[in-house]
Amino acid sequence: MGKSLVAFFSAGGTTAKVAERLAKAAEADLFEIRPLNLYTEADLNWQDKESRSSLEMKDKNCRPEIWSKLENAGDYDRVYLGFPIWWYREPSIIDTFIESYDFNEKEIVPFCTSGGSGLGDSSDSIQKLVPGAKILAGRRIFSSETEDDLRKWIKEL
Repeated sequence: MGKSLVAFFSAGGTTAKVAERLAKAAEADLFEIRPLNLYTEADLNWQDKESRSSLEMKDKNCRPEIWSKLENAGDYDRVYLGFPIWWYREPSIIDTFIESYDFNEKEIVPFCTSGGSGLGDSSDSIQKLVPGAKILAGRRIFSSETEDDLRKWIKEL
């Protein structure tokens, strides 16, 4: 196995904490997918059909801008891709990230954080965005999982 990256988007901090533990467990580099325009609490109100996140998720072509670029994307053989699950799939900013780089012939391992949902349609959605990538079995990672728990999962991949 070559070089690994944990790339993540975190709206409230939970995914960031999980991604940090995963990067240590996988001995991987860490990259935060940070939106150019940060989300406010009102933007994240999924119960408001007019909130920013609700409108973005309704529009499958929405691609929120990312603050910084990953300079060395081609260096990685495996990318652990983390996000909070929104409307049973990855947030639109993840789609922006995926389409910004050439991940063909790379392994992508999606992981999500959620209060109750699993990956939903995320793996299929990611595969459609980068058909030349190998999408490995991702999963929801609980905030209580330890580095040892994550190492076990990585070995199972």
